[in-house]
Amino acid sequence: MSVSSGEHRPFTKYPRKNGKSEQHKALGHRKKESEVYVGNLPLDTKEEDILSLLKDFGPLRVQKVQNGCKCFAFVDLASAENVHLAVKQLNGQMFHNRKLYLNSNNWIPKQSSDSIKGNMELPALESVLFEDKATMIPGEAEEATAVPVPARQTPRAPVSPAVTERPRTASYAVPMEMRGSFLVFLLRDCFQDLSWLAIIRSIRGEVGLLVTDTIPQTPFFWAIHLTEEAHMNMEKLFYALAAVEEQQPYLAEAEVQRGIRCLGECHLGDDDDGAWNRCWVLDRTGDWAVVLFIDFGCSATLPVQSLRSLDSDDFWAIPPLTQPFMLEKDVLSSKQAVRQVMKGKITGCLSMESHILKFEEMK
Repeated sequence: MSVSSGEHRPFTKYPRKNGKSEQHKALGHRKKESEVYVGNLPLDTKEEDILSLLKDFGPLRVQKVQNGCKCFAFVDLASAENVHLAVKQLNGQMFHNRKLYLNSNNWIPKQSSDSIKGNMELPALESVLFEDKATMIPGEAEEATAVPVPARQTPRAPVSPAVTERPRTASYAVPMEMRGSFLVFLLRDCFQDLSWLAIIRSIRGEVGLLVTDTIPQTPFFWAIHLTEEAHMNMEKLFYALAAVEEQQPYLAEAEVQRGIRCLGECHLGDDDDGAWNRCWVLDRTGDWAVVLFIDFGCSATLPVQSLRSLDSDDFWAIPPLTQPFMLEKDVLSSKQAVRQVMKGKITGCLSMESHILKFEEMK
């Protein structure tokens, strides 16, 4: 694939300013202790059905989430006591021929080995059509199973004129960090806004993408869709972070836990000096924390003591800058595409993960 260099370099630090950007708006205090997670809902479940299910526990509002073949909801029950009672009485009960999973926090509950056998989530597989051709004998069924492209070690023998050529395909599992079932928790923890997943799937036509991270040897990558709104969001966010980065206190060791939003130093390449950006703690092992830089889609392992506090909603009013894509008819062989601009068109979205857009590069 060809990658053209772009002039957009949003990863460098903007000049520091005194004070906080007034254009950021707070999203309000996040309430988790009064919310219950309701999982494994039928796809045709309505919000009224969920309210009826939890009517004995004082439901205030329902936020239903449907992504591909998954359906679940977050319900505000006004108090932690009501959440505890709802989990105790309804977890594991049948609802429209499906076994319910309720949990008192925003994480899908750990299931027993018996329930996993009958409810295991398999990774979605997506096929990529390659320019490389596979021979097919005339009369062979068109529905023949696609096979991965083999590595060529010897020259291919001449093909008979009676033999036609057919494009080959290879299937790739959608990376965990790109799946909707993962992103919905990140969005709720950081932004309390799930509309991002629904909005991006409507994008079509010619676009310019600034690549922020790639998954080598696969067609999947993260990129910023270059629009006027995206440029304005980048300026607002990076100016605001540059103004306060050194004033933000370092997190205490006990505060660094999974699900915490904070500020970390991100390096997107060997020649990148790094800049402080928004991140979300995926996990912690001893003195190290695994974080996801939500504006770039890349993860890193950082010392716990290097993370700074960034819990003010002012810094989380802007939605994630980057989003996931899948390249059509090609794979990304390395991370050389990072910080480059690719031009092409959006042709659709994945069937099982409709927030991941298909991108066809302009040759």
